[in-house]
Amino acid sequence: MTHKSYLLLLSLLAAICSMSAHAQKAGSGSDQIASFASPIADFPTEGELFGLPVNIHGQTTYINQRYNNFNSSYSGQNSLDAQKSMSYTWSGTLFFGARLAPNTDVYFNPEVVSGVPFSDLSGLGGFTNGEATKANGAQAKFYSARAFVRQTINQEGDKVVLENEANQITQTVSSNRVVLTGGQFSTLDIFDDSRYAKDPRIQFMNWGNMTYLAYDYAADARGYSWGLAGEWYLDNWVMRASRMLAPKTPNGRDLNWQIFNTYGDQIEVERQHNIADLPGKVSVLAYRNKMMLARFSDATNYVIQNNAQGTQAINNVRNNMQYKTGIGLHGEQALTKDLGIYGRAFTSDGHTETMSFTEADNSISIGMGMNGTSWKRPNDSIGISMMQNGLSSYRRSYLQAGGVSYFIGDYASPSQTISYSPERIGEVYYNATVIKNVLAGLNFQHIINPAYNSARGPVNILSFRVHAEF
Repeated sequence: MTHKSYLLLLSLLAAICSMSAHAQKAGSGSDQIASFASPIADFPTEGELFGLPVNIHGQTTYINQRYNNFNSSYSGQNSLDAQKSMSYTWSGTLFFGARLAPNTDVYFNPEVVSGVPFSDLSGLGGFTNGEATKANGAQAKFYSARAFVRQTINQEGDKVVLENEANQITQTVSSNRVVLTGGQFSTLDIFDDSRYAKDPRIQFMNWGNMTYLAYDYAADARGYSWGLAGEWYLDNWVMRASRMLAPKTPNGRDLNWQIFNTYGDQIEVERQHNIADLPGKVSVLAYRNKMMLARFSDATNYVIQNNAQGTQAINNVRNNMQYKTGIGLHGEQALTKDLGIYGRAFTSDGHTETMSFTEADNSISIGMGMNGTSWKRPNDSIGISMMQNGLSSYRRSYLQAGGVSYFIGDYASPSQTISYSPERIGEVYYNATVIKNVLAGLNFQHIINPAYNSARGPVNILSFRVHAEF
């Protein structure tokens, strides 16, 4: 994106901020799934079964993305295809819940996904569709997304009502409580919640708006894992910690169940506040992964000593257990009852390859979310964001020496390796409510320096989305 384009987006953001607006609603409790659903007459989503409180919700989302030819003087093994391309994903999820005891819930989420990502999910740091990591071809795949138990331990404090929604049976809890979650879920269900940038099904689509792009959280190739998480709510404070299973191999589908040997740990401290009766919060998150990972310095030496340019040399130096760490800051604030802004910044140590997420060692993003109250479309929503993603000197040296990583690698010849520059992405979306609980949306993403290479791009991606839930 040119400097003029950024100025245009900033001007638009400033103009919108002067309007009345509404940010997307996020889930509460332990599972942060964004939602816009309202009750449907004669279709109850909560009731009793064999004397137990139960609920059921569901969602389906179709996303279609396209781009035209873009400038590229060369391409490598893991480059984004420079020719006109189309990508799509379709997902469907059911959210079942049952309350076994007054403060003990179980939830199960069967899911089905099909789709074809751009360039077999390579050629970008900030991928353009948060659902794409789950897709593995046009044939629909069925699997378990979540299967977990949640135990709430209430302490003295104000009463808080958690409303009926996906993975949350209506419940009255204390503002001071401990919540334990164990089983299969996503690390992002617990950590780095945001009202404005969280769920690619109804908010921003880019991976860098699902969470910090440089946050290499433990997960399988679909973004889920097994583990144990604890949350301690103390009025306006929340402290979280978890240990999650790591994959057997980086970005692999199978998990390593030796949770004391390989794992992903994270801790987060969040402070909620109100400014002029408008909610906001600030949080700090840190993680530490332990796994058999390649160090980029070793991989770079291997490339040079073995003339292994154009190969995934990281596979040849994955010999020892490594620790990978990172820390980030997230803040958000409602400016009116209908408008909110957010910002994220994160840095990882950058010595080792990616374990589970994507190719980024530092990232920063800002944006806003609002609804259409000002133009008499209160159920419509709009969002605007900008982000910049970067690589550590270690990862950059590996790529410039001719190495190829899991997701990126533009090496084509000794004179045509990456011309490093941070990857910059602007994203805008508009969702229109078609009928109750069904929205159709348009999304536009402008990507400069795809895969951190100033010799390629920019890429303009237009997306169409249909989402329904109950």
